[in-house]
Parts: sequence; structure tokens; C-alpha cells
Amino acid sequence: MRKLLTLTLLLSSFIAAPFAQAELPKGYEMVLQTENFPPFNMAEGGKNFAKEEHIHGISADTVREMFKRAGIAYSMTLRFPWDRIYQSTLDLPNHGLFSTSMTDERRSLFKWVGPIAQYESVLLSAPGSNLKLTSLAQAQGYKIGAYKSSAVSQRVEAQGLAPVNALRDQENLQKLLIGKIDLWATSDPVWRYYAKQEGVSGLNTVLVFNSSPLYLALNKDTPDEVITRLQSALDQMKTEGYGSCVKHPELC
Repeated sequence: MRKLLTLTLLLSSFIAAPFAQAELPKGYEMVLQTENFPPFNMAEGGKNFAKEEHIHGISADTVREMFKRAGIAYSMTLRFPWDRIYQSTLDLPNHGLFSTSMTDERRSLFKWVGPIAQYESVLLSAPGSNLKLTSLAQAQGYKIGAYKSSAVSQRVEAQGLAPVNALRDQENLQKLLIGKIDLWATSDPVWRYYAKQEGVSGLNTVLVFNSSPLYLALNKDTPDEVITRLQSALDQMKTEGYGSCVKHPELC
């Protein structure tokens, strides 16, 4: 009987071993960076720099919960501009970036966890306009404002158009209202947040040209164990119906 029990324990250990979590290096910590991209991630007061609990939003809450469940230490910083944090995530080990789209151009540059949220790429016109388009190609000849280096801007450029890129997406709202641009290429619900903030209503959706999930992008040198733990945590959250829209309905 004793021999049988010993054999059973050995077999159980052998079977369970592949599912055990691998150890990460002692003191391992991810450096997470983000930008003002409401309602997904944003700093208190709309500032261009914030750390830790001073960063809010749908994606920020989701990422925090993922790391908590995965048992991985991290720091979180919101910085400006986007180009800077994007490049540092490409260059520096243990760095991560959210919320970002997994475009064809970016797919092989990072390791990915997600989706953590969803958005649509849209063209907007000023209040009072009834313009409707059925494709980006029809936007040729219109002056389009977009956010520099964003996935939305890149999609517009990929269609052979030349958007006027601003350093902050909210700048395009004012440009649209005063006629400096004809169309605003942006994200939904991002534009709704800025419009509500500025008390602007009546913007016209000219075209919805893409629906895209948002991800946490991690430097290519990030250990696979980190990716596995985070994705497993996120998948579990989804089965439980977790969502920051429940926690922050005013952002959704």
C-alpha cells in the first residue's frame, strides 16, 4: 500500500510539473508606460506626466488587475509624447506600453497581451455637416487632422492620404471647429471624451473605417513566463465578467 501511495505521489508530481509557474529573476519588475488616451488611460487633470495611482482609465484598471493576479511587480508612468514611450519600449528590456493596436507593422516588434479594450477608427466632421463617406479613398481632397504616430494616422497614411498630424489628439477638435481641418481622424470613444470635456456636441461621424482591439505591448526580450501569466490572468478576468466600465461607467 505504501509503495502504491509513493508511486501515485510521484506520478502526480510528474503530471503537475509542466503547469507549475516558472520562477522569474529575483527582484524582477516591469516598467509600464502609457499616454493620455481617454477614457482608456489618462492622468489626473489631463497632465502630461503622472505615476502610479494618479493614472486612471479603463485600460489602466485592467492592466493593474492583470499584474496583481499574475503576481508580477511593476511601475506605471504616463508620459508625453507617444513617440518617446513607444521607442523606449522597443529599445529597453522589461518595458511595456499600453493601450496600443497590434497593426501589421507592429506585430513582430513586440510581445503582446490582450485584448484589454476595443475602439473604432473614425472620420468626423464639424457640427452642422451631413457629409458621409463609404471609404477612406473618398476622403482624398479633404484636409484631415490626426494624432502623430497613432494607429489611426498610420491607417490613413496607408491609404495614400496625408493627414496633418498634431502632437495631441484634442488639438484636432479645436482645428475642426474653426475650419483649419475638414475631417478629424480619431478614435471612438476617445473623441466623445474630449467633446464632452469641451462641451461640444453635434459632431458628425463621416466614416467608421476600422474596428480594433487594444493591447499591452511588451519588449521582445520579455520572458515568455511573464506573457503567459499576464494572458492567463486576463483570460480569467474575462470569464468572470471583469470590466472597468462597471467600475467607471462615466468613462464608457
